[in-house]
Amino acid sequence: MSSEEETSENSSSSFTLPPSSSFTLPPSSSASSSSSSSSPPPASHFIGKIEDIVKARRVTKMVNGYRDILVLYHQGQLHAMDPRCYHSGGALQYGDIEEFNGRLCIVCPWHKYKITLAEGEGLYQAVEDPSAKPLITHWRSKGVKQRIHKVTEVNGNVYVTLNDSREAIESDVYQTERYRTDLLEPQPKPMAKK
Repeated sequence: MSSEEETSENSSSSFTLPPSSSFTLPPSSSASSSSSSSSPPPASHFIGKIEDIVKARRVTKMVNGYRDILVLYHQGQLHAMDPRCYHSGGALQYGDIEEFNGRLCIVCPWHKYKITLAEGEGLYQAVEDPSAKPLITHWRSKGVKQRIHKVTEVNGNVYVTLNDSREAIESDVYQTERYRTDLLEPQPKPMAKK
């Protein structure tokens, strides 16, 4: 894991910061926005200071006492999503960020599922005609699979407004105590047989 991909923070632990670097925030986008207002958006949750998040690159935090959030800083933009992959619950904070068909995606470290940062769509490579040689592939969307949340920066503070859509999204499955405990606690190693 590179220093840019290091570090997550849950509500009780601090995160290690890589060497300082300068940063600039992008203009408003669908996933993140910057505001000159002196107050955060209604129903938003404080995540941290912008400079700390930029240095850490990735921060996880529980908000509202029940929802885990992953906030990413990549190429001058902030993104927020559920931290576990919709497919099998892989920890996305350890995934690489790559571009596929012109779209930035986080790649799940467990099974290499590709999830767009802006919309939470699952991408896959479809084969046009399996009998044709060489194979011709195209990137396709499976639809929205990962819940994306709105990020706002106000006066150097970063806030997340939860996506309150009532429509079920596949990553919601991993927002339960069972998965939170299973994924965050170290698993015991099996004893060797004698």
